Amino acid sequence: MAEKRDFYEVLGLQKGASDDEIKKAFRKKAMEFHPDRNPGDKTAEEKFKEVNEAYSILSDPQKKDKYDRFGHAGVDPNAGFGGGGFGGGFGGGFEDIFGDLFGGMFGGGFNQAGARRRNGPRKGQDLQKNISITFEEAAFGTKKQIQINKYVTCESCDGSGAEKGSQKVTCTKCNGSGEIRTTQRTPFGQFTNVQPCDKCGGAGEVIEKPCSTCSGTGKIRKTVTISVDIPAGVDNDSVISIKGQGEPGTNGGPNGDLYVVISVQPHKLFTRRGTDLWLEMPITFSQAALGDEIIVPTLKDKVSYKIPAGTQPETVFRLKGKGVQALRSSKVGDLYIKVILEVPTKLTGEQKKLISKLGESLNTEGYTKKSKFMDAMKEIFK
Repeated sequence: MAEKRDFYEVLGLQKGASDDEIKKAFRKKAMEFHPDRNPGDKTAEEKFKEVNEAYSILSDPQKKDKYDRFGHAGVDPNAGFGGGGFGGGFGGGFEDIFGDLFGGMFGGGFNQAGARRRNGPRKGQDLQKNISITFEEAAFGTKKQIQINKYVTCESCDGSGAEKGSQKVTCTKCNGSGEIRTTQRTPFGQFTNVQPCDKCGGAGEVIEKPCSTCSGTGKIRKTVTISVDIPAGVDNDSVISIKGQGEPGTNGGPNGDLYVVISVQPHKLFTRRGTDLWLEMPITFSQAALGDEIIVPTLKDKVSYKIPAGTQPETVFRLKGKGVQALRSSKVGDLYIKVILEVPTKLTGEQKKLISKLGESLNTEGYTKKSKFMDAMKEIFK
């Protein structure tokens, strides 16, 4: 299967285009490739689908945000982000968009489908929640209780919107079709305009007596607590999808999903590169020159490590398997220790004399790099 084109490219836009620019570009492209203007043209039909798919993502603020951050994977329900992208079939979800923009001017076939979709089950709104966790929680995994204010199904009417003992009745204005159709004659021919019924909102039914708790919406806003299992190995901008914890669907449709975006707090000692940890550890001159057994902290415990005599500043040692576990894998990274030579700044007179005496006794012997540097200087300036 050919790789999908960038959605902004499909509409002839640059990333960061405004909502008005996106809508204007869609109008132009949809008019150009609409099947009624290109009867029997399979290429135009495919481009029309592509244009519509791009608009269905970029016109939705949440989907657009996921697409801008993660690309096609962010809106692909099979990629772990739960984007809820384009359905793939011709007309898969664009009838409402196209009808709103063009008012049914292409004969009404698409708008009839749109009206049926408004009457049918629709998935609820997806939600996003950003949370901050500690470095250790990201490395080892944890469970968090998060609070989110969202719409939930009204318990008084079980989401029907009708008061107990009341019911929904057929809309008398549209006779249950959910749409109002008008025909207009123009110099280009006769066009049928199909719009949602303004009395029932396209549902085809009206509530006899609205629920007093939710005012007939079937939903109420409420702060709920949700338990989130955070697996070991997550990192900044990792996204955890929790199915069904978004807002309620319409007409029996499924709930939306909740996407938890992770932010990891920095550690006082360690920095992370993928599954590896890095640690800068100060050592003294005597430890570097003579070698020593040092105590190295890890995320779990402390371990002993012997550095050899003559260790140079910024030498890096590796402790295998002391890093971070890979996300949803048993693989564990390594811990890299960069030794930093710390030179004392406060010395007594006696200490200064001893160091000076040591320097005189060593001269250039034992200083390999200094000896090579001095030889090079002699060669240059002789």
